[in-house]
Amino acid sequence: MQQFLLEFEQLYYTYPSAHESALNGLNLRIPYHKKCALIGQNGCGKTTLFLLANGLYKPQKGSVNWQGKPLKYDRQSLMKLRQQVGLVFQDPEQQLVASTVEEDISYGLCNLGLPIREIKQRVEQALVEFELTQLAQRPVHHLSLGQKKRVSIADVMVLKPELLLLDEPTAYLDKLHTRKLMATLKKIHADGTTIVMATHDLDLVYRWADWIFVMDRGQLVIEGKPQDVFNQREILEDLQLGVPLIYEILFAEVSPEEEPALERLRQRILHKFCNF
Repeated sequence: MQQFLLEFEQLYYTYPSAHESALNGLNLRIPYHKKCALIGQNGCGKTTLFLLANGLYKPQKGSVNWQGKPLKYDRQSLMKLRQQVGLVFQDPEQQLVASTVEEDISYGLCNLGLPIREIKQRVEQALVEFELTQLAQRPVHHLSLGQKKRVSIADVMVLKPELLLLDEPTAYLDKLHTRKLMATLKKIHADGTTIVMATHDLDLVYRWADWIFVMDRGQLVIEGKPQDVFNQREILEDLQLGVPLIYEILFAEVSPEEEPALERLRQRILHKFCNF
């Protein structure tokens, strides 16, 4: 089996009328079965990368390889790709297209031309898995933001993708809905789906991700395990990203007299951060 699920090789992409490239010779490889975080300042190319991964955009230079093979951009190939690579936008309003929750979840399955019995079965399963059964007949525009985000993820996961891309999934969510979302993602990953999340929440990244990509000006500048990435503090400070607050506390240098109190604080924080 290939070591990497999705690979970007020397990728360039410039938006019409833009003065600078959104992606500028990007090389990035997404490993199988990982929980990956994608971080960087606004405008570094994170969203553009996702749109290229899903085949919504086509690179002007370079190649995108899915499971070791270059993407094809004919209609049939793109339909198949979008079943395998699910993209959830930051704003769920961009994704919800039907009048009710049940109809919205069934939309992608109907486009595939699946038998009605299979569509019904998969929709019912998704409603249960994402705790949406009581909202099945609810008009989409009557949902809260947290509910809309849950529906948008269900819309994608009902297609059973191998890779789930999430653009700022916790943006504008309160603590309760963030906790529920992370529990949902934990189950999705446990069921075998690779996840890549673009986010500005470094504390979330530190406690959730197996692997981190750091982008700047359309290029990959650092990648690795959370500990290894956040150890490169000077580079992260230069990129105006900084390090997670939990990292600051866990690895703070204090006097011997202060160490016992700090250790108690560390244990409390670790308990809190490791339980979503």
